[in-house]
Amino acid sequence: MGELQRSEEEWRAFLSPEQFHILRQKGTEPKGTGHYDKFYESGVYNCAGCETPLYKSTTKFDSGCGWPAFFEGFPGAITRSPDPDGRRTEITCTACGGHLGHVFKGEGHKVPTDERHCVNSVSVKFVAAEAP
Repeated sequence: MGELQRSEEEWRAFLSPEQFHILRQKGTEPKGTGHYDKFYESGVYNCAGCETPLYKSTTKFDSGCGWPAFFEGFPGAITRSPDPDGRRTEITCTACGGHLGHVFKGEGHKVPTDERHCVNSVSVKFVAAEAP
């Protein structure tokens, strides 16, 4: 897992019940319910578990899937692993191992990487860009 290690009890004390379910137990928030699904302010999305920067707002796009979608993360910040059934690729925070969602390729979205990182809003925390 990542560099930041906590026991299950420490994670439970640190995270909300919903964050714990998604980040530590690989849950999924209901489609269309996440705070960041239709959110497009300028800034950075950090891991809600360890505050590691994961995505720039400039890589977020409206995929219509019902969850926040990004076409790429910060280099080295996101780990990809095949799901046990081999049908999808899970994405996790490299630093703490928190579950973010899944990545999909080849869907035809007009983005530079032809990827969609489908991320649970609960897994990230937005930090607004500083005003000039």
